[in-house]
Amino acid sequence: MGIVGGQVGYALLRLIAPRNKASSQDTAEEKSNTKLKQFFGNNFFDLIEGKTIIDFGCGSGNQSLEMAQKGAAKVIGIDLQEHLLERGRQTAKQLGVADRCMFVTSTNELADIIISKDAFEHFYDPAAILNIMSSLVKPTGCVLAAFGPTWLHPYGGHLFSVFPWSHLIFTENAQIRWRSDFKTDGATRFAEVAGGLNQLTISGFEQIVERSRFRFDWLETVPIKGIPLLKANLLREIGSSIVRCKLTLKEGKI
Repeated sequence: MGIVGGQVGYALLRLIAPRNKASSQDTAEEKSNTKLKQFFGNNFFDLIEGKTIIDFGCGSGNQSLEMAQKGAAKVIGIDLQEHLLERGRQTAKQLGVADRCMFVTSTNELADIIISKDAFEHFYDPAAILNIMSSLVKPTGCVLAAFGPTWLHPYGGHLFSVFPWSHLIFTENAQIRWRSDFKTDGATRFAEVAGGLNQLTISGFEQIVERSRFRFDWLETVPIKGIPLLKANLLREIGSSIVRCKLTLKEGKI
């Protein structure tokens, strides 16, 4: 996708978004305000009370720690980045919740609820992640997921969205070359940047779930600036700031 590439695309990106104006989204970590209630409902902490929770894609663990502090019996934060997991472990010790909040790269323990926030648009293979999740949730459990912006949102390119829909105008090669001016990790594709970017759309996510062991208990799109018109099917891909849903196993439903 993208039509402006080569030297022209690269030069335009350098002109429009020089190094000092680059978005911080590529390196930003979770904010201390995890907004779990905002994403999953005002009764969220009542829902997790006394439950075993897996925080899938936990990063440095802020939301895992908050859940451990606010009623979860056990929280298992899972991520691939060991330096972030170690940060979570150290903070858990400081907060006195290390006995019920652990940070690992994988687990065999089954969860009552799997939480995934701000992660599905970054997973390299979302279908594979759903398969893993289906093996880690109890038969009567569920997955609560919230993510966005998705790919067709004006800023769905995250770091690469230097202006609305710019990530769809410039070619991937031009954007990666621009990024290499201030990032030295050797990424050559969107999927290889720090945190990953898989170009997930809402309809694409629905298709992935349909082919998985899960079904939607509910799915909701949150429109940009709360504009109701943007919830319409024809506009939701470009007008949804957040996608959130509850998934249950097709073999059982709570």
